[in-house]
Amino acid sequence: MALITPTITPTITPTISVVIAARNEAPRLPLLLADLAAGWELLKEIVVVDGGSADASARVAALAGAQVLASPPGRGRQFGLGVESSSGSWLLLLHADARLPERWQQAVARAIDRDGPKPIDAAWYFDLRISGAGLGLRLVEAGVALRSRWRQLPYGDQGLLLPRSLLQRAGGLLPLPLMEDLELALRLRRHCRLRPLGAQLRVDGRRWQQLGVWQTALSNAQLRRAWRRGGSAEELASRYYQTGDMSRR
Repeated sequence: MALITPTITPTITPTISVVIAARNEAPRLPLLLADLAAGWELLKEIVVVDGGSADASARVAALAGAQVLASPPGRGRQFGLGVESSSGSWLLLLHADARLPERWQQAVARAIDRDGPKPIDAAWYFDLRISGAGLGLRLVEAGVALRSRWRQLPYGDQGLLLPRSLLQRAGGLLPLPLMEDLELALRLRRHCRLRPLGAQLRVDGRRWQQLGVWQTALSNAQLRRAWRRGGSAEELASRYYQTGDMSRR
C-alpha cells in the first residue's frame, strides 16, 4: 500500500497512540491496520488489545507490528488497558471492524492543528457509515449524525480522537462490559465539545443484517434506556449478546 503523506502538518507534531479493541476479528483487523499505515507519520504506536479471541486476531496484529495486549472481553476493559499501556499525548480509539476513509490522516491532522498550543477543548469523532445497502441503514446513519451533533453523543463505533490530558480530566475509561462509550461521552461533554472530523468511518454491518435494521435499532434503544434508568451494565451485556453474533466484542 502506498503511503499517503498528510497535506496539513500540525503546528506541533503530535504523538498519537491508536488503541484498538479486538475480539475474533482476524479477517477484518488487517484491513484497519492497512488503513492506519497511510498515516504513519502521525502515529507513535498502535496498541491492539485482544479480548480473548479464538481466532488469529492477536497474531495478525503482532505480524503487522502492533503492540498486542491480552484482556478479558469487554471494550471498556480493553480500551482502559490499552490507554494505560500507551504513551502518546493523543489517543485514537477504534473498534477492530472499522475501516478508515481515504486521507483520514488529513482530517485528524486538521483537528489536532486546530487546537495547537492553546488549551484543549474538544474531542473528535468520525461520521458513521454502516456497510451494506438499503434505505434503512442510511436512515440509521442520518439519525446517528443528528444525535452526535445535537446531543454531543457519538458512540464507540464512530471512533474517538482526544488528548490524553482530556481523558484524564474526564476520569478515564470505566471497565464496563457494555455502554462504556455512552458513559464516556456523557462525561466528556461536561468538559469539552465533541466535534465531527468531517470524514466517514465504515463499520461492519453484520449485526444489522442478522437481526434486521429496525429490530437492531429498537434493541439498541431499549438497552440504552434501561441503562439510563439504572440497569446493570453486566445484565445489559448479557441481553445484548443473547442476540446476534456473540463471538465478538
